[in-house]
Amino acid sequence: MDDDGRMLADVVEYLVCPVCGADLAMADRGLSCPVGHTFDIARQGYANLLPGNARPGTADTPEMVRARDAFLSAGHFAAPAERLARSVARTLEGEAFVLDAGAGTGYYLGQVLDRSPDATGLALDISKHAARRAAKAHPRAGAVVADLWRPLPLRDGAARIVMNVFAPRNAAEFHRVLHVDGLLFSVTPSPRHLGPLVEPLGLISVDERKTERTDAALAGYFKLDTRQSIETEAVLTHDEIATLVAMGPSAHHVPAERLRERLDRLPEPLPVPLSVVLSVFRRLD
Repeated sequence: MDDDGRMLADVVEYLVCPVCGADLAMADRGLSCPVGHTFDIARQGYANLLPGNARPGTADTPEMVRARDAFLSAGHFAAPAERLARSVARTLEGEAFVLDAGAGTGYYLGQVLDRSPDATGLALDISKHAARRAAKAHPRAGAVVADLWRPLPLRDGAARIVMNVFAPRNAAEFHRVLHVDGLLFSVTPSPRHLGPLVEPLGLISVDERKTERTDAALAGYFKLDTRQSIETEAVLTHDEIATLVAMGPSAHHVPAERLRERLDRLPEPLPVPLSVVLSVFRRLD
């Protein structure tokens, strides 16, 4: 197996056809099911498992993915990533499959697999631009393009861990693909996240009831097991703040030239709180 499909070969046993639900298998430079549906593996190493009638919707743009890769690679979110990785590693024994649902560039999955040497992982994201980077995020990680709001291209009970970091939550599908003894790890921003930047730059603010709404979205499928706040601070230049804004949803709402005008009014460098909530949920029967 060449490098393009090497990691998908290691996780293909967990994948199913997004069209008919049959098991997928490696076939030359692609994936196929017994019915005859085939899916190419891109030269970057990921497979596009979106059905033909799917629409990319709000998939991250190449600019957003580049910004996210740059900001995360600089280590600004290292503390929450390390806390997540340690928490996941404590729950895993032996060989295990980890799904990162809404994985982006695969940064968080890479951190988890570094601390879990017997685990393999799959980065799932609707953006092909993100999947290209996620396919190279770790030697034990594969990547596919798929929509979190559709049935996930995974077998029932395939994953020991489902990770969901700053991404949409499909409670029913997370419940279906999670092993009966598996855990869901959710990372969401708190209302304090990026606080000093929100009003001056016109960024999208975090709902004060964000955690409560997350619990409500998962109710009936999961019960809360543990929860912890992770509070860190990054001292950022204006360029770094611009990169931070460009990688998230506010990139769609604040034009670059207006962002620069607003940044010029702020001190430099500027301490910025990075405040997130790490919640662990158990699967209900």
